[in-house]
Amino acid sequence: MSGLIFDSHAHYDDEQFDSDREALLCSLPDKGVCGIINAAVDEQSAAVGIRLSERFPFLYTAVGVHPQAAGGVDPERICDWMLPYLSHPKAVAVGEIGLDYHYEDACPREQQQKVFEKQLAIAVEKDFPVVVHDREAHADTLALLKKYRPRGVVHCFSGSVEMMREVVSLGMFIGLGGVVTFKNAKHPVAVAEAVPLDRLLLETDAPYMAPVPLRGHRCDSSMISYTAERIAELRGMKAEDLLQKTVENATLLFGINR
Repeated sequence: MSGLIFDSHAHYDDEQFDSDREALLCSLPDKGVCGIINAAVDEQSAAVGIRLSERFPFLYTAVGVHPQAAGGVDPERICDWMLPYLSHPKAVAVGEIGLDYHYEDACPREQQQKVFEKQLAIAVEKDFPVVVHDREAHADTLALLKKYRPRGVVHCFSGSVEMMREVVSLGMFIGLGGVVTFKNAKHPVAVAEAVPLDRLLLETDAPYMAPVPLRGHRCDSSMISYTAERIAELRGMKAEDLLQKTVENATLLFGINR
């Protein structure tokens, strides 16, 4: 599977990689990884992502504020630091942005929505794709995507097949990861079967969400092969063909020349 893995969503700035980050990233091309989008969660992680992207040619970064980090953010001041980062040649998306109603204690819904809307507006104005986080906020997420109509991907997609079709009708992509291998996964499996192949991206959310049979371990981009095998099985196709198509989809969405 040499060169056939494009991880459209990872967090290599996470502290779980502090002990061996460089060695691990150096090893990934030999494991078939040709591209990674490192998704920021706040200004600090965006800075780390930019630095990592300068060191590793196959790594690119998304710049944004995660909904759980939006509590102390002034939506009108986001441009002050975001726009300089987005001018970097390895910055290819606005993300990870969105809504998360599972952890409302971290940030009230109204504040999440304000910060999400501002970042959607920036992405549309500057013609960057978005990397969207949606957890237990399907209706509000979809409403704002319909309002702003950005390019991009809803990562770690957890909605229904019907919602997937609405997202795809907006021209967006669906990101699927290790959850599709989990025993009790229902919606992700149904979506994996039904999503148009030209709208599918693969991801890890590393260091989280390792696929079966590695569930519970720290995840890294090479583990996408297990996710690809499961989705290919569901769709009745070869894993190599699925991986190749998702590489094409990712490079198209993020404007990456290989």
